[in-house]
Amino acid sequence: MPTQRFFANAPRHMEPLLAEELRALGVANVGETRGGVHFEDTLAAAYRVCLWSRIANRVLLELARFPAETPEALYAGVQAIDWSAHFDVTQTFAVSAITARSQIDHSQFAALKAKDAVVDQFRERMGERPSVDTFRPQIGISVYLYRDQATVGLDLAGESLHRRGYREEGASAPLKENLAAAILLRAGWPAIAANGGTLIDPMCGSGTLPIEAALMAADIAPGLTRPHWGFTAWKQHDATAWADLVEEAQRRREAGIEQLPPIRGYDRDPRALEAARHNLERAGLTDHIAFARAELADCAPLPTDRPGLFVVNPPYGERLGEDSELPGLYAEIGRVLRERFGGWQAAVFTGNPNLAGHLGIRFRKTNTFFNGPIECRLFSYEVSEANVTRRLPRALPPEERSESAQGFANRLEKNAKHLARWLKREDIHCYRLYDADIPEYALAIDVYEGAKRWVHAQEYQAPRTVDEQKARVRLREAIGIILEVLAIPEEQLFLKLRQRQKGRAQYEKLAENRHFHEVQEGPCRLLVNFEDYLDTGLFLDHRITRQRIGEMAAGKRFLNLFAYTGAATVHAAHGGAASTTTVDMSKTYLAWAERNLRLNGFSGSSHEFVQANCLEWIRHNPYRREFDLIFLDPPSFSTSKRMEGTFDVQRDHAGLITDTMKLLAQDGTLVFSNNLRRFRMDREALADFVIEDITRATIPRDFERNPKIHNCWTIRWQG
Repeated sequence: MPTQRFFANAPRHMEPLLAEELRALGVANVGETRGGVHFEDTLAAAYRVCLWSRIANRVLLELARFPAETPEALYAGVQAIDWSAHFDVTQTFAVSAITARSQIDHSQFAALKAKDAVVDQFRERMGERPSVDTFRPQIGISVYLYRDQATVGLDLAGESLHRRGYREEGASAPLKENLAAAILLRAGWPAIAANGGTLIDPMCGSGTLPIEAALMAADIAPGLTRPHWGFTAWKQHDATAWADLVEEAQRRREAGIEQLPPIRGYDRDPRALEAARHNLERAGLTDHIAFARAELADCAPLPTDRPGLFVVNPPYGERLGEDSELPGLYAEIGRVLRERFGGWQAAVFTGNPNLAGHLGIRFRKTNTFFNGPIECRLFSYEVSEANVTRRLPRALPPEERSESAQGFANRLEKNAKHLARWLKREDIHCYRLYDADIPEYALAIDVYEGAKRWVHAQEYQAPRTVDEQKARVRLREAIGIILEVLAIPEEQLFLKLRQRQKGRAQYEKLAENRHFHEVQEGPCRLLVNFEDYLDTGLFLDHRITRQRIGEMAAGKRFLNLFAYTGAATVHAAHGGAASTTTVDMSKTYLAWAERNLRLNGFSGSSHEFVQANCLEWIRHNPYRREFDLIFLDPPSFSTSKRMEGTFDVQRDHAGLITDTMKLLAQDGTLVFSNNLRRFRMDREALADFVIEDITRATIPRDFERNPKIHNCWTIRWQG
């Protein structure tokens, strides 16, 4: 067969998936472009795409390309094609057109002009014309105008390939079949199915996701049940090539269906389930997928299920449900996942990304798709305890609280009153109000005053000896009391579980809401984030340390190592530093640090940001005695290419300080800090330096209840 040019189009953001799919089908010369994929191959290859593509909408055979700046040029170009080679006057046809950035900017007008050219050619040559059928034409003609260049093609599909032929009834807001396929591909379903993993859809509606999952897992061509194709009435149709492809697909279906893993769909709506079962029957999969009526809360894997994929397309406020009900629905999805689907993969498709935060699970990745005109996100998760984030449990009202809860309320009020005058005098806007003062209420509570009052509460992980049910009740009591005493609505309280962290775990993402809030610290304006990470971007116990750095920085060359969000750099810049260099491994935190500096009016070449492993950067930096003031605040423990793969601040601090001092000017100062409670400075190994312990002087009043919150020293050269 000769090679020809084809174009397979796809919905926005699905072009990469389509290109991957065509290459996997063995199609040659595949090129991804806006709106779809070009390829150059034989007609048989194009037929294979029609039959097997799960992503494409249509497959077009290119007939001509030509300039079409005017309606007359479009008409002439279309009429130059010999249409009698493709169909005759006894057949029906229709023309569709799309225009973009062209002088002919009305698609219906372009389609009408092209239709006239076709009709007039037949009338001039044969004395009669074919009829137009816009509902189901035998021949479909496509015109695409872009920058005044026309591409005319023959529609081999006949109608959108997402119409597989199995779905005639739909529940509310059904997914198109190719969108469902894209969701499953991005969620990793083919690999999960190959390993025998189960698929469960707890809100299956008319069953599109489970049916598409079965077609994939059983190696069934999605076009095998389609009753109509655009090429069957085409004069150049190769019936033998098509029959061979269909026969091959039927053999593969028979072999693949025997390997199908468990696939189940649940829904509370009996009408949706009835539609799903009818669709299942038309797909020929009645005995291979189970649909059952069930509430979301009752969904669970069977004892025989291998961990697999939990996939759901819940309502998101555009077509179904009320917004006020949706956060609770998403929270329930998260609860079901956490309690029953540990070790599974999960995929949640939503048109309201903020709702995904209510699941209480850290997502692994996201993909963007469009469901009709609605921009949607697919959130993919690995369901494990390590990825669980805490949402706000329901606050207990006063009448349901225990007697001990009043003691917690009294302590919170007492602390607020005790700190009030000091906070006003020192102009402090962000502070710790409570730190497990009463052991039964094991929380650290920080208040951030900005445009609003935000409260960031961290629950310390309870020891195993503590009754879990009692701890949960006390937490719900505490939430209610915090809201009442501090007079804030629920949306201004953020709760997280604080447990022992290793390395940079405290910096890892919990979510991706990207809600930043501006707060004030002394002369500095700083951005904090209460949702996306365990910490907020501002370590409040270092308030005095940062203040001292600002006081010491005038005219100095300042270096901030393990810089996090650059708060110390902002203080140094406000203090008049001649230059600042901010070093951190995280691109995200360096960008945050740069935003903090810009927020305060600092930018330009005198403020440098370096993304690097600080340990390696310190060791291999060729510049010596370059900085007058250095802030070194390493983690207690970290993985590193140095030191046998790990960094331990107790074990390795002497070498780290020695290397860092090589960067310090002779009359400069290194401020060294860490948060290891049992840290002991190795003064013997650091005998060449003058070391002053300033820990007590840098513990703020609101942290006096926890004096081991950090350690801090100044280190200078001898003499």
